[in-house]
Amino acid sequence: MPSPSISESLHRLMHAYKSRLRQLVQDRQLGLPITHIRALKGVCSNPQCTAQSIALRMQRDKAQITRVLNELIRDDLIEKRDNPADRRSQLLLPTAKGREIMGQLRNIERQAAAAMTKGLSRDEVDEFIRLATVMAENLDGGPTPE
Repeated sequence: MPSPSISESLHRLMHAYKSRLRQLVQDRQLGLPITHIRALKGVCSNPQCTAQSIALRMQRDKAQITRVLNELIRDDLIEKRDNPADRRSQLLLPTAKGREIMGQLRNIERQAAAAMTKGLSRDEVDEFIRLATVMAENLDGGPTPE
């Protein structure tokens, strides 16, 4: 039997990882879709976060991100404040409830990572991280050679 291609392996890994995350989020009854989780993570990790920075980070249309952010505001997970550096934009900050949910999400990610790396040494995990980082940077760097 031929070995799987890198594309097949990456697809299978991403699908399995996302499925595990979704299941753990569902088990904890957080009720957040993956897009909302990614946006909340962006807000929590960047003290100078704006809607534009989330759209760029997630590589999504600003209108789509605005809808997600409005839902996070409605659910009292984030709030907007005036941006003293740029009056045309507003800073996004997590609320106490948002920080609590983010703590739960970090635990969920640790559980999924532990399951995913079971049986691997620290060196193997570090090498995977290094290789995945290089591959992502290669793809982010522009057009692929033919």
